[in-house]
Amino acid sequence: MLAGMTSPSPVPAPTTAPIPAPIPAPPALPYSAPAERNGAPILAVLQSLLPANARVLEIASGTGQHAQRFAAACPGWDWQPSDVTADRLAAIARRCAGVVNVRPALELDVLASDWPTAGPFDAVYCANMLHISPWETCASLMSGAAARLVPSGLLMVYGPFIVDGEPLAPGNLAFDADLRGRDPGWGLRRLAAVDEQARRAGLALAGRHDMPANNLLLAWRRNGGDAGDPPQGVTTLNRLQSVGKIDTAT
Repeated sequence: MLAGMTSPSPVPAPTTAPIPAPIPAPPALPYSAPAERNGAPILAVLQSLLPANARVLEIASGTGQHAQRFAAACPGWDWQPSDVTADRLAAIARRCAGVVNVRPALELDVLASDWPTAGPFDAVYCANMLHISPWETCASLMSGAAARLVPSGLLMVYGPFIVDGEPLAPGNLAFDADLRGRDPGWGLRRLAAVDEQARRAGLALAGRHDMPANNLLLAWRRNGGDAGDPPQGVTTLNRLQSVGKIDTAT
């Protein structure tokens, strides 16, 4: 070092700010491809059946895709989702956030003696439940809905069914076999047997709507006609056919 020169000051070591821990992304919402596909045709039928302002109880809301889609499309519908699986309620709430006419989802077991809501409702809607639950849920759905519907209110049920006198589509035949292989208590239901449970609950079949992918949307009305035994000589199949079919396939 030359005379007169001072030693340079040591350079302080650079300081680094601590790296914040990453914020975990919210879990992905559950998603059903069939619910996405069938939403539009189901909505079209519901809009033809219900008034612009209606209070609707949905049974077995699942992922909440129908609740979100239908309520957003029809702001006059007061939509009450529900599901038997408590874990799904939060996901339904997240999916329907911002849709002001969707109420907080209820934990509702159709087989329970007391449902968590007394209604009354203008309509009860249930999609794709009967074939993946015990047969006992059918009678419980019918009686529970009838007790909570306003006079002339509708119970609307969507899904695949076995119709006496009509060939079963190969896809539905395979689906039925697969369901029964997974659980002997599951499987496609005979429409005549389902209608019998509805009539016992005081509901009269008011409409049959043929839907895409070999599904049906059925509407029963409380006090909307003869809910007792059909007239002598008129079979259940005759009565099912008499309500007519509306083909909503696109």
